[in-house]
Amino acid sequence: MIEVRGLTKRYQNVVAIDDISFDVKKGEIVGFLGPNGAGKTTTMRILTCFMPATSGTAKVAGFDSFEQPLEIKKRVGYLPETPPLYPEMTVSDYLEYVSVLKAVPSPRRKQAIEKVIEKCHIGDVRKRLIGHLSKGYRQRVGLAQALVHDPQVLILDEPTIGLDPKQIIDIRALIKGLGRDHTIILSTHILPEVTEICQKIIIIHEGKIAAIDSYDQLTAQFRKTNKIELRLRRLERAEEALKSIDGVLNVSVPHQNGKAVWVECRLGDQVQEEIAKVVVKNNLGLLEMRVADVSLEQVFLKLTTDEKGKTV
Repeated sequence: MIEVRGLTKRYQNVVAIDDISFDVKKGEIVGFLGPNGAGKTTTMRILTCFMPATSGTAKVAGFDSFEQPLEIKKRVGYLPETPPLYPEMTVSDYLEYVSVLKAVPSPRRKQAIEKVIEKCHIGDVRKRLIGHLSKGYRQRVGLAQALVHDPQVLILDEPTIGLDPKQIIDIRALIKGLGRDHTIILSTHILPEVTEICQKIIIIHEGKIAAIDSYDQLTAQFRKTNKIELRLRRLERAEEALKSIDGVLNVSVPHQNGKAVWVECRLGDQVQEEIAKVVVKNNLGLLEMRVADVSLEQVFLKLTTDEKGKTV
C-alpha cells in the first residue's frame, strides 16, 4: 500500500530525512517513532503530498507522490498534530465543507458525513461550534475530516497529544477500530500506545531508519538473557536454592521482605517450572512469577542514544 525508496529531504544544508526506505502493507497499523526532529513529520508531509522530496520515491496505492499527488490525496486521510479545524463553524457545517473540498460526490455526501459522525462518536456535538468543544472532541472531529472521503490510508501525527487519560483511551480504541478498514501510519510519543495498537514499528533517528520490525522481534533483538521476577513470602535460602537450577545465571535477592527477586536465565531456557518446584520444595512461599519483557521504551532509547545497539 505504501512504498518508500531512498527518500531524502534537504533544507539547504539541513538534511531532514536521509535515504529512508520502508513498506507498509494493506491493512497494517504501523507505529512511526522517533525523537523530536528525527524526520517523522517531514516523512508524513511527503507521503500526503504536502511537500515534495528532494530525491527518492514515495508511492501510495501505486501512485507516485511527485507525479500523481492528486490521486494520492484522494486515497489518503491526514490528521496533522494540530487538526485543521475552523472554531467558528459547527461540526456538521465543517464536515460538509470538508466533504466538498475532498470531492465527495454530492449524492453520497450526506451519507459520508453521517458515517464518519457515527464512526467517530461525535453525534451529540454535531450542532455545536468547534471552538466550544473539548480537546478530545476536537481530535475526534479532526479524525472525521480525515475519514470523510473514505480513504484507503490514514496518516495520523500525534493524534492523542494533550488529551487526558480517558480521552487517550477513547481515541486509541477508535484508531484500533479504524484499522479494520484502513491502512494506518501512527506517529506518537506515547510508547504503550504503539505496543497496544500497532503490528509493525518504524523507528527513525537523525533522519535515518534505525529499525523496522514487530514489537516482539524488536525486543527479541535486544534481549541477551531472560529475566524472571518472583515475589516470595520468605527470602531465606532463596538465592542459594534458585542458583542451583540449571540454566540460571544470576539471582538478585533484596534484603527486605515483599520485594521482587530477579532470576536471570540463559536465553531460550524454559526454567519456570523448575523454579516453581524449587520454591515449593524450600517452602519459600511463591506469591507471583512472571517473565520480564524488554520494553519498547528500552529499545527506543538504545536505538536513539549513544548506547544504541547494546543488548539488555
